[in-house]
Amino acid sequence: MRKIIVSVAPTGGTNISEKVLNPLSPEEIAQDVISATEAGASMVHLHVRDREGKLTGDLTEFSHTLDLIREGSDIIIQGSTGGVSTLSLEERSVALNDPRVEVASLNMGSANFEEGVYINTLPDIRYWASRMKEKRVQPGLEIFEGGMVNNVLILTAEGYLSPPFTFAFCLGFRGALPATAVSLQFLERMLPPESIWGLIHHGMTDLSLLATAIGMCATFVRVGFEDSIYYAPGCAARTNTELVEKIVRLIRNTGLDIATPLESRKILGLH
Repeated sequence: MRKIIVSVAPTGGTNISEKVLNPLSPEEIAQDVISATEAGASMVHLHVRDREGKLTGDLTEFSHTLDLIREGSDIIIQGSTGGVSTLSLEERSVALNDPRVEVASLNMGSANFEEGVYINTLPDIRYWASRMKEKRVQPGLEIFEGGMVNNVLILTAEGYLSPPFTFAFCLGFRGALPATAVSLQFLERMLPPESIWGLIHHGMTDLSLLATAIGMCATFVRVGFEDSIYYAPGCAARTNTELVEKIVRLIRNTGLDIATPLESRKILGLH
């Protein structure tokens, strides 16, 4: 039976509704992640933040969070090299310095976000890709626009990246590719052979596009307050675990199953 990896991005940072239980402290995040693992999540996406939810280059709270997560969960840890462009290259990739990080997001180009630009130049990407190779961390290739798929081929030819590739289509950011089935089809057709891919739906109002991705043979889907608090129009989840439970139920109702953390490591080729 085909199994789907469910990823959770639990922290909404500082700009999120007070109606939900947005985890910010290491204790809150760890409790949330352990609960999400029990509900079916097998990978967690975490930025390096302080206790107020602000991005930082200080690894202290991040590493403490991983200490607490490991007390009750074997979930795959995905660190971020994203975050705001005002952070330095070193600050944006500080998560790689914790050896428990197995996967890291790697933004494959720049994109218009809202009224500004999310800057990830080719020299930036080469730096982060080199750091991931040094730390033996698998890149999760984040794609916001079609040209970013070609950037993967450019950096592969230069020796910074190597197959097999794991792509994350990041749709719904205002100014970048819209969150539509057409965008999914467009990006999926551009992928190199034998790539695996999944969907991050920013600002989603329901689970329909995640369901579409699953129907198109996506390997993973992501939910969590970093992306959206909603699972249906006007219906906000109180916790991240509730979002995980909703997508797990949807997947199983399609006749598919949920990959455990161990199975997810095998699917992703992690060692």
